[in-house]
Amino acid sequence: MKSYHATPDTINREWKLIDLSDKVLGRVATQIVNILKGKTKPVYTPSMDTGDFVVAINANKLKLTGRKLEQKMYYKHTGYMGGIKQRSAKQLLATDSPKILIKAVKGMIARGPMGRKLMKKLKVYAGPDHPHTAQKPQVVA
Repeated sequence: MKSYHATPDTINREWKLIDLSDKVLGRVATQIVNILKGKTKPVYTPSMDTGDFVVAINANKLKLTGRKLEQKMYYKHTGYMGGIKQRSAKQLLATDSPKILIKAVKGMIARGPMGRKLMKKLKVYAGPDHPHTAQKPQVVA
């Protein structure tokens, strides 16, 4: 038996469309990570980027289970002394809903050059409209 190792010229990239309406944040984030890494393909190679592009729409309709809407906090620091800012998931979902999904996916992807390359293939939009219709994305159930 010989081991298979994908090469850049054998990788076929596709575009996937995921509708986030009434989907749970963590469940859909793991699904997106698997598509971005290429784990859904038979040619998956851990050291190569074999994944597809992902277009996620309706990020403002994401669901969080339990009391996470009120209790989950997102933090950022301004860089100044005492400059830590916090926002609840409910506030972030109301003002900048794509950021919740991007943070969840980014936390599941390895840090480094490969992770940064994978994150560039994720496109998240708050509403149902997106500018990637020319790529003919396939709908993922």
